Amino acid sequence: MLRLHDTALGRIRALSGLESGRLSMYVCGPTVYDDPHVGHGRLLLVYDVLRRYLEWTGIQVSHVSNVTDIDDNIINRAKDTGQSPSELAVRYEERWWEAADALGTLRPHHAPRATEYVAGMVDLVAELIGRGAAYELGDGVYFAVSSVPDYGLLAQQSLESLRAGARIEADQSKRSPEDFALWKLAPPGEPAWPSPWGPGRPGWHTECVVMSLDLLGEGFDLHTGGLDLKFPHHENERAQAVALGRDFTHHWMHHAFVEVAGEKMSKSVGNFISLTDLLAREDSRAYRMLVLQAHYRSPVEVTPDTIARASSTLERLDVFAGRFPAAFAEARSGPPPAPAPAPSFQSAASEPAASVLDRFRAAMEDDLDTPRAMAIVSDALRQANAAADAGRTDEGGSLAGALAAMTAALGLFPRSSGSGGGVPSDVVDLVGALDAARAERDFPAADAIRAELTTQGWLVETGPEGSRVRRRRD
Repeated sequence: MLRLHDTALGRIRALSGLESGRLSMYVCGPTVYDDPHVGHGRLLLVYDVLRRYLEWTGIQVSHVSNVTDIDDNIINRAKDTGQSPSELAVRYEERWWEAADALGTLRPHHAPRATEYVAGMVDLVAELIGRGAAYELGDGVYFAVSSVPDYGLLAQQSLESLRAGARIEADQSKRSPEDFALWKLAPPGEPAWPSPWGPGRPGWHTECVVMSLDLLGEGFDLHTGGLDLKFPHHENERAQAVALGRDFTHHWMHHAFVEVAGEKMSKSVGNFISLTDLLAREDSRAYRMLVLQAHYRSPVEVTPDTIARASSTLERLDVFAGRFPAAFAEARSGPPPAPAPAPSFQSAASEPAASVLDRFRAAMEDDLDTPRAMAIVSDALRQANAAADAGRTDEGGSLAGALAAMTAALGLFPRSSGSGGGVPSDVVDLVGALDAARAERDFPAADAIRAELTTQGWLVETGPEGSRVRRRRD
């Protein structure tokens, strides 16, 4: 059974919901006022891998990820660009989904927009006021954090500790510096919705409470997001649910930051990397590979060097897929294969693959340990190539089936051409010429082409189905 770190408890524990064969997952989505960056890409990939793995094991996942389409950032950016906030939000939401699709991530089953749930947010705020957990001020309605006895749970700090570290604010009208806006009264000319407290819009922390409970119900299994959302955003969501007496999520999962030169990526320090630009330059699978090579609770460094290393690993997988194209065909074109060796292989030859899959499952179920899982993939790749090189085709094919299953579970689909995936077109042409020369029994020409491929660093393997090449690893 999959075990994940629970931020609220500060330890790894079994993920709830799995015994029923179903899991409900809420992923905090984007505020759509700019192009997505590589940090957003990591969010998309981490929870895509989690969902794919769960579905690979037979779990039915209900996946919800929201879109914040009204917010201070959207309003301010719209003013700067001369667009309406709604026009700006639509534009950048489209770019978000374009990037998500380019990454090869599965779309959520529901992607609610905040503006679709404003009426429910007004009702929530009114109920909080009625329970004495919220109060009105001149600029809107605020939540009283003191109404929640364990406020600060996700930050692993008490309210007293949070207050001790709080900065003194110019506005002293709030009861406590930690109190946060539930409803903001709108200045003239800004988007507004009617409410008992005056025209305005909901505070950011209120949106996900209403949307998650509406779409997933009380006591949903998993709430996820980046570490930067842990406090105050997710804590403030949780506090509202507690104050309402609602059973909120049963498990909190947070992933670590993307770093550039050892520093958290941020526009304010000028090390911002656009996801759109990265995907225009690189194979999107290389970024997935890079994310998989780091544990989700550890930082990941995104540089040209780390992307290049991930691409090199990906190339080895692609070339191998060219040796056993049938094993990977189903994984590329259909749903993930069942987590077992392909039934066409002999049982004796399947034993190495069964062992590989067992170790892969153990790694993934230990707090989604994708670095260990990728090490198992790499080791299986080495064994499979060695078996094929030695003519042990049953063993190589069995391991190829395991590799196809594991990479499908990770959403990392190797690509193969007639001569092996990742092979340049000019090399593909040479391989075609080699096979044509052999067919015409022009063996001197075939030998010359083989020598040219070898000089370029390729190993040439010729069988009944023709010739294939893979990079020589000295």
